[in-house]
Amino acid sequence: MSTHIASKKILLAPAPRKVAEIFSNDDLARLKAIGELTIHESAPFPDDRFKEVASDLQMILGQIDLPESRLRRTGALKAIFNVEGNFLPNIDYDYCFAHKIRVLNISPVFAEPVAEAALGMAIDLARGISVSDRNFRRGHEEYGLSANRRAFSLFRQDIGFIGFGDLAKAILPLLRPFACRIRAYDPWLSAELLQTFECEAASLDDVLRHSRVIFVVAGATTQNQGFLGPKQFSLMQPDSALVLLSRAAVVDFDAMLDFAARGAIRVATDVYPQEPLPATHPARQNENTLLCAHQAGALETALKRIGKMVVSDAELIARGLPPVLCKPAQPETVLSFRSRPVDHT
Repeated sequence: MSTHIASKKILLAPAPRKVAEIFSNDDLARLKAIGELTIHESAPFPDDRFKEVASDLQMILGQIDLPESRLRRTGALKAIFNVEGNFLPNIDYDYCFAHKIRVLNISPVFAEPVAEAALGMAIDLARGISVSDRNFRRGHEEYGLSANRRAFSLFRQDIGFIGFGDLAKAILPLLRPFACRIRAYDPWLSAELLQTFECEAASLDDVLRHSRVIFVVAGATTQNQGFLGPKQFSLMQPDSALVLLSRAAVVDFDAMLDFAARGAIRVATDVYPQEPLPATHPARQNENTLLCAHQAGALETALKRIGKMVVSDAELIARGLPPVLCKPAQPETVLSFRSRPVDHT
């Protein structure tokens, strides 16, 4: 039976992503089987162009500006898919909730690849692999036990999570072979939920004081801008490791670098207050930091999964069923997010 809905339209406007980057030909064919597909790859999306396509739109795939003035033109709209990965402040969420328009994003697609990178960063910080490599290339290497004076093992180690969303849940199974004791702090979650993942619900101070490795995976919100600062870093165990993977805005970045430069803690980060990072930024000269260029989730396989995730949920919505793969915006929390679009150029 055909699922084609002739009177319905889908707008695919994925900028800053490219259509071919996230959708295979098969995925595009599946979208076209749902309804008439309009593709617009440039940005920003002009208002006159939106007026042309708005009236019969059933779904919008992309992160174009959607104030109330635009949304009112869309009498048939059922869902908005952010294919960049954040809930951005360019949508009138209250209007969407009031009119039963689902707002979804594809951030779960990045959980596995980022988790894999996170484990690699944690092992590197613990065992000093990158430090050893740098010393070797300079002709200052040490061998055997002498090279491991600051090294520690992840096995049976105390691990902490600050934030406990999709990424934390993807890291957890990778840590299971190490038989770690895991504490987690997330003020948006109940202790009972954390316990179902065999994590101890803990205060922020307890996570900082008792963890040898801390994964910072909290999203940026109106309540947590720079909430990890000098006071919090001073609570960490001497020479413990901090792995920053979510958003640079949740830490006092300069203070974090200062604690690392003094050898108080070790730091790995995949995110920065400014990207690209300026050539003169002090992070580049900090020997106690492991730097990755916001690359942890940017795998071709992950990007192609975006298309499959969106198409799968779009097909369900077209059939009058709820989406199951993409993350839905929640009215209680979505306005608190302070994500900004990522520059993919």
